[in-house]
Amino acid sequence: MAESSLLLALDYGGTKHTAALLIPGERAWLAHGRASSPPGADGAWDQAAMLSLARGLLARHPGRLAAIGVSFGGPVDAGRGVVRLSHHVPGWEETPLRDRLQTGLGAPVAVDNDANVAALGEWRFGAGQGCDSLLYITVSTGVGGGWVLGGRIWSGADGMAGEIGHNVVRPGGAPCVCGKAGCVEAEACGWGIAAKARARLGDDGRRTTDDGARLLALAGGRADGVTAQMVAQAAAEGDALAGALLDGAAEALGAGIGAALNLMNPQRVVLGGGITKSGERWWQLVRETARAHALPQTRAEIVPADLGDDAPLWGAAALAQSFMPSS
Repeated sequence: MAESSLLLALDYGGTKHTAALLIPGERAWLAHGRASSPPGADGAWDQAAMLSLARGLLARHPGRLAAIGVSFGGPVDAGRGVVRLSHHVPGWEETPLRDRLQTGLGAPVAVDNDANVAALGEWRFGAGQGCDSLLYITVSTGVGGGWVLGGRIWSGADGMAGEIGHNVVRPGGAPCVCGKAGCVEAEACGWGIAAKARARLGDDGRRTTDDGARLLALAGGRADGVTAQMVAQAAAEGDALAGALLDGAAEALGAGIGAALNLMNPQRVVLGGGITKSGERWWQLVRETARAHALPQTRAEIVPADLGDDAPLWGAAALAQSFMPSS
């Protein structure tokens, strides 16, 4: 009896790494595993951990490994299969990840950054099914984006297409990790929302009005303990400060989406990431602001992602599937 062909999907994150096996043509994982990074982990640790995770899955599910798809949380030169760097983990600079995985696991490999790969995952398996052009945006710790045009990832001339998080929407606004100020990421992502909340509450945590009182209570009375999730919860419970901060974040993201609609006119915009769970008002403001900034002739739907945190992993599976003759 011939061995079954297997596809391996790998997702390198900033704090956790996920691997899964799939039989070509199936819509459920054959096997799935995860490894968390310890404090101080570097690129070498990440690579060793992922190889160990992958080999463990393959040992438990024998078959012919046909191809590997890889999602990486940082800039990637997809054509060369080289990781340019990680913004959160040292030791990834100019790493030939494709070649290392091909040598270590003995199968062809395709590598791209997590936003591009998540876009492909949603297009193939999730909320993007049935459309020809899609912009996927993840709004969580940061803000990243990826394009699928005509059924293919569009990476741009330098592999930097989709970086909606680093478009300036509020000149002179919050400082961004990229060195500019007022970027979509700095204004709309989790760390940006939390940083603004901490600054408004004050380092000592003392408030003279009820504005922000519920938010501060959720943080145990410590302003430096505030998270974006707490801001969303406090906003849902009527805290005025939290509501204003969340509204501002939604409007910043909507402005970035509106610009993208004017530039590329996609059929659908799919939003994923933890911040998208911030409630119906957040969604309403994102959509309204995007429409206000876009030309009235654009008709793109703005919809929630279907695949959740597994979008990059399913996209990696789609990358691996591209090596199969029938794909």
